[in-house]
Amino acid sequence: MDTLQVERDGGIVTVTLNKPQKKNAVDPTQWTEMARIWDEIARNPRRDRAVIVTGAGGDFCSGADLWLDPGEEPPHQITAMRNVSAAIQGLHDLPQPTIAKVPGVAAGAGCSLALACDLVVAGDEARFAETFPKRGLAVDGGSSWFLPRMIGLHRAKELAFFGDIISAADAEGMGLVNRVVPDAELDSFVQDWASRLASGPPIALGLTKRMLNESANRTLQQALEAEAMAQSITLQSKDTQDAFAAFVEKRDPDFRGR
Repeated sequence: MDTLQVERDGGIVTVTLNKPQKKNAVDPTQWTEMARIWDEIARNPRRDRAVIVTGAGGDFCSGADLWLDPGEEPPHQITAMRNVSAAIQGLHDLPQPTIAKVPGVAAGAGCSLALACDLVVAGDEARFAETFPKRGLAVDGGSSWFLPRMIGLHRAKELAFFGDIISAADAEGMGLVNRVVPDAELDSFVQDWASRLASGPPIALGLTKRMLNESANRTLQQALEAEAMAQSITLQSKDTQDAFAAFVEKRDPDFRGR
């Protein structure tokens, strides 16, 4: 069975964690393969315009697979953790916009994986948890970086210290989730968002994503300078020229990443 499925349709890449018998827990081999997938997507911004990350069987991801097959030797701990880090970093740094489509459980490193995406859409029965302390573990997968930036330091410590399960509605109220929709509408809602992103201007969206990701480490002056540089790039692109013409001609622009 292919435990990581990659499907492409109309500029949308859907990456599905496919180990439903373990609620899509991710093993060391999958983390390494995930990093390779992100690298391939990053190299093809015209072909791959938007990315959906999700899980099979009604769950997103229950975290790291702590139960290896008998006789299987786990890699050295620091090496294993660096493979996790490479997968999370690669997803976060993709130039294309990414959406986490979260049904069911998103726990531990699975919660981190969702937070590494640009947008998080959850089904109304989804649950989130930083389960690390319940296993005697420190947080990983970037949660020590994502959580304070998304929900503030004190709320981040609450989630990280207790590891309690929170509902999709509570996650939305905290700012961890962009939208909560009925489970039956999750696929169609995310597909609509992904289609809108895939038909958008790749160069402009990529530049905007980078500036927003780096904004916390910049002064206003630095942010304004970054915006000036970005706009000088977009104004020279054929996409922007077509968008201006489309506005005058009252038609939809044809963005191709040029």
